[in-house]
Amino acid sequence: MSRTLIASLAGIGGFIAYVVVVLLLADHVRNLHWTLEFLFFAAAGMLWVWPAKWLITWVVRGDGAA
Repeated sequence: MSRTLIASLAGIGGFIAYVVVVLLLADHVRNLHWTLEFLFFAAAGMLWVWPAKWLITWVVRGDGAA
């Protein structure tokens, strides 16, 4: 199985899991002060970038090795 296919499946599955977790946590955050709510959604909107970056880097690094 190629790294691209593995990364695609892991990325899609991971993103869906991430969205579910963020939505479950958002139910609890919605009752807090608006600044905490803002910080939560700002962080949740950016935190997915680092795992995605790692996954893309892993695919690109392995591209020339095969």
